[in-house]
Amino acid sequence: MQTGEDIQGLRKITEFTRLISIFILAIHFYISCYLAFQHWGWTANITTRIIVNIAKTGIFNNNLKPKLAALLCLVISLIGVKGRKDEKIQQNAIVAYLLSGLLIYFISVLCFYLNASVGSIAISYMGLTSTGYLLILTGGGLLSRLIKISLNNDIFNTENETFPQEERLLENEYSINLPAKYNLKGKIRDSWINFINPFRGLLVIGTPGAGKSYFVIRHIITQHIKKGFTLFLYDFKYDDLTRIAYNTLLNNRGGYKVKPKFYVINFDDLSRTHRCNPLDPYSMDVVTDATEAARTIMLGLNRDWIKKQGDFFVESPINFLTAIIWYLRKYKDGRYCTLPHVIELMQADYDPLFAILAEQEEIKVLINPFVSAFRNKAKEQLEGQIASAKIGLARLSSPQLYYVLSGNDFKLDVNNPNEPKIVSMGNNPQKLQVYGAVLSLYISRVIKLANRKNQQKCSLIFDEFPTIYFNNIDSLIATARSNKVATTLAVQDYSQLKKDYGHDQADHIFKKVHDLLRPLRSWRKTDCGRQRRKPSPLPL
Repeated sequence: MQTGEDIQGLRKITEFTRLISIFILAIHFYISCYLAFQHWGWTANITTRIIVNIAKTGIFNNNLKPKLAALLCLVISLIGVKGRKDEKIQQNAIVAYLLSGLLIYFISVLCFYLNASVGSIAISYMGLTSTGYLLILTGGGLLSRLIKISLNNDIFNTENETFPQEERLLENEYSINLPAKYNLKGKIRDSWINFINPFRGLLVIGTPGAGKSYFVIRHIITQHIKKGFTLFLYDFKYDDLTRIAYNTLLNNRGGYKVKPKFYVINFDDLSRTHRCNPLDPYSMDVVTDATEAARTIMLGLNRDWIKKQGDFFVESPINFLTAIIWYLRKYKDGRYCTLPHVIELMQADYDPLFAILAEQEEIKVLINPFVSAFRNKAKEQLEGQIASAKIGLARLSSPQLYYVLSGNDFKLDVNNPNEPKIVSMGNNPQKLQVYGAVLSLYISRVIKLANRKNQQKCSLIFDEFPTIYFNNIDSLIATARSNKVATTLAVQDYSQLKKDYGHDQADHIFKKVHDLLRPLRSWRKTDCGRQRRKPSPLPL
C-alpha cells in the first residue's frame, strides 16, 4: 500500500529525471551554438572546460544523440505522473501535441542551413527545439493521465476508501444488533452493527428519509421486546411504530416472567386510547415534583422560554402553576389533582383563588408575590405574571384532552416488575404545539418513575425527540444506565436540537454522547492495523 512518503519520493525521482533531460538539452545548446554564446559574451573558461570534459562522453558528438537522450529522460519522467487535470481529455489533442512536438523538435536542425547571422540561427534553433520539447511534455502528460484513468476502473477511489468491518454477531441479553452490508474491494459483504450496551444511550441522527425509523428504531423495538424489555415509545407519526411494537408483543409474550400489558395514549382517536393522569398524586411526594411538572408544561407550550429560564416573567407563571398543582395534590388527598382541574381552577377570580391557595402552608411562599401585587392593586404586573400561564394552558382546553388526562386506566411506572407495560404515546405533526406540551408532561413523569433501582429492564425510545421538551435529558443518559434504562433519541441534525432546546442543552446532549464514544473511537483507530485489542462494550 502506497503511503504519503512513497508518493513524495516517486515525485522527486520524476522531477530529477526531467531536470536531467533539461540539463542535457542545455549543454547541447551551449555546444551547438557556441559561436553565438561567444559573440554575446556568455562564455567563460571554466564553463567551457567543464562542458568539454562532459562532451568527451560521446553523447554530444552530433545533434541527434543529445536530443534523443533528452527525449528519453523526458519520457521516463512522464511515466506514472498525473498530468494536467482535465475532465474531458481528447485523444485527438494528445496526438496533435505529440506529433507537432516531435516534428518541431527534430526539424529544428534545419536552422543551421539558413543564410543568416550566427545569433539569429542560434535563437531560431533553441526556440524551435524548446517549443517542440514543451509540446511533447504537454502531450506526454495528457497521455500518461489518460492511460492511468483507463487502467483504473475505480475512478472515484471507492475501493481504496473501503475497510474491513465487524462481521461477527456480538449478542447478549441487552444488545441491539443491526444487520448491514458493506463494500470491501468491490465485493458486497454482510456485517453487523453491534450495540453491546444500549444503557449508555443511543443518538440516531439522519435527515428526513434517511432511514432512522426503518433501519434503527424498528430493530430496537423488536429486539428489546423479544429480550423481555418493558418499553416506552414516543411515536411522532402515530401509528407507524406503535403497530410494530404491538405486533411484536403479540408474538413474544412468552419472553416475560410477567406478561406485560399494552397501552396507547392518543388524543385524536378516543376509541383507540387509554386514559392516564400524568399528575397522579401518588407519584408526587414533595412540592418540587409539582415544580418539575409545571416547568415541563410551560416550557413545552412556550419553547422560546427554554432560553430565558430565570427571567421574572418566565419563572412567575411557573411558580403560579406549581401552586395550583400542589394545592390540588393536597386537597382531599389529590382527588382532583388532574391537568383539567388545574386549567379550570386557574380561571377563577383572583380574590377567592388566592384565599384558598393560602390555606396550604407549603405554597404560601410561591403565591406571596402574586398576593402582594393584588393587594397593592398592581394589576398590570399581576396580569403579566399570570396571563402567560392562563393563555398557554387555555390551548389545552378541549374535550379530547380532558377525557384522556383525567382517567386512571394505568400508571406510568412502565418498568414495574409486578406490572410491566409497553406504552406508546402518539403525536400528530399537525397539532404539535398543543399535544407536544402534554406529551412532554407524560414523558417527564415516565422517566422519573423509570429511573429507579430494582426495576425491570426498560427501553425509552423517542422518535423526533426535539418535538417534545424534557429537562435534563443529558442527566438521564448519564445516570439511568445503572438502573437498566436504555435511552434512544432520534433527531434530524444538531441544528434542529439546538433550535428547540437551546445551544447549551443541545451541547450537553452531544457532549454526553461524544464522551461515551471516545473509548470506541480509540479502538477503531487500530481496527485495520497490525494489532487489535478487545473492544469495550460500547454503542457505536
